[in-house]
Amino acid sequence: KLKVSSNSTLYTFPVGDTRNGTNFTPAAVTFSGTSFSSAYLTLSMSAQKESHNNSSSNYITRNWTFTPTGLSNLGYIITLKYVDTDINGSESNIWFGKYDAGTWALLNQPDFNNNTFTSTATLTSFSTFTGGEQGYLPVRLASLTSSVDRRNITLSWSTSSETNNSGFDVERKNVNDNSWVKTGFVSGNGTTGNLSNYSFTDRGLNTGKYKYRLKQIDYNGNYEYFELNGFAEVGVPDKYNISQNYPNPFNPVTKIDLDIPYDSKVSMKLYDITGREIKNLIGTDMKAGYYTHLLDASSLSSGVYFYRVVMNSGKGNFVTSKKMMLLK
Repeated sequence: KLKVSSNSTLYTFPVGDTRNGTNFTPAAVTFSGTSFSSAYLTLSMSAQKESHNNSSSNYITRNWTFTPTGLSNLGYIITLKYVDTDINGSESNIWFGKYDAGTWALLNQPDFNNNTFTSTATLTSFSTFTGGEQGYLPVRLASLTSSVDRRNITLSWSTSSETNNSGFDVERKNVNDNSWVKTGFVSGNGTTGNLSNYSFTDRGLNTGKYKYRLKQIDYNGNYEYFELNGFAEVGVPDKYNISQNYPNPFNPVTKIDLDIPYDSKVSMKLYDITGREIKNLIGTDMKAGYYTHLLDASSLSSGVYFYRVVMNSGKGNFVTSKKMMLLK
């Protein structure tokens, strides 16, 4: 954030580039005007990692967003710097775009020798800038965030523009795993220059740390990846709880959720309608966390059954019984 005090002065923002250690990709602004009382300019830059299906390399999509305070009726010229490793395809195809009032507008091409873009005309409205190919701007992710509610993780993301976007596969993996699994699909908006907002909730997760990524897929089958920075974590519950099995009635598989707030000895047994023990489902020590037990009753006959759960720890005890119905 810089205070603007006069015109014809070059104000430089040293935007950090963490991929290259102490290197920077600066942005600079000069103004034309006479009124600079209480005038400030704030610049933020987001760098979103992308993977493309035509290359094993990762690329960085940069978005520079300028926010003015007290700079009304002032014109400005900006200079933005990019790095060669950000480029996917031919550098000669790069144009810079300006996102303003809900639409993208192409400005001009960069100086390829110096890896800089400078607006050739004096601009009068602040907005977001990014690079793309002439004639269109592909899917540009403006944000990707996560939130956690008990054992559910919600991803929220926005695109600042889309071209030929069929939609997004949502993929997840535990931080200790190597393989990604698809957990859902969210339809895209085809081709649009408007801001689009999306969300997806991944439900019923066990306690743990999870990484997420979006696989954005074009109608022609091309795709690229956008990965959530860091991870989302499902913690431990604050009290004992056992869910009603679901589905119920069932045939032949059903699930039972267990909320265990402390490391506990856990017993879960299945009984028939007469009270005779049919199966010992769980009988072990379990760490605090959220769990889901999968019950396969393919060897049992149709009828009413009960499951009884006992959990003991040094901080509390819990006992409950619930009824379930197997229909074949």
